[in-house]
Amino acid sequence: MKKILLVFLVAFIMIQFFPIDKTNPPVNAGMDFLKIKNTPVPVSKIIATSCYDCHSNETKYPWYSSIAPSSWFLKNHVDEGRKHLNFSIFATYEPERQIHKMEECIEMIEKKEMPLESYYIGHQDAKLNDRQRADLIRYFKREVEETKIKNAIK
Repeated sequence: MKKILLVFLVAFIMIQFFPIDKTNPPVNAGMDFLKIKNTPVPVSKIIATSCYDCHSNETKYPWYSSIAPSSWFLKNHVDEGRKHLNFSIFATYEPERQIHKMEECIEMIEKKEMPLESYYIGHQDAKLNDRQRADLIRYFKREVEETKIKNAIK
C-alpha cells in the first residue's frame, strides 16, 4: 500500500512540471461584444461575471489553475469555450454568425446549460438567478432583432 501511495505522490509531483499557458490573447476593445453592442451596465456585469472567464480573452485564472491535473481540465475548458464563442472577437464575426451565436446564448441560458454547474464551484457569483436569466434572454433577443434589422437579414 505504501508503494502505491508513493507512486501516486511521485506522479503528482512530476505532473506539476507541465504547467498550462495562462497567457490571454490581446484584447481589442473595439472588437468586444459588450462594447460593440453598447450593452447596458447591469447586463454587461452579468455577462462579464458569468461568461467572460471561458468565452473571452479576459480569463482570470483561479489558484487551482496552477495545480495539475485540474489546470489541464481548466485550460481545455477555456480553449473550447473560446473556440465556440469568444466575446473578445465578436466584431470579427459576420452578422449571420453573430445572430447564430446570440441565439445559442438564448438557448443555453433558457436550458440552464450555461454557465456550467462545474464553474459555480469556484465562482458562486456567476450563478444566475431567474431574473438575471430573463434579463439576459430579453437582451440577447433584442440584439438578435437589431442585428437583423441593421444588416437586412430575415
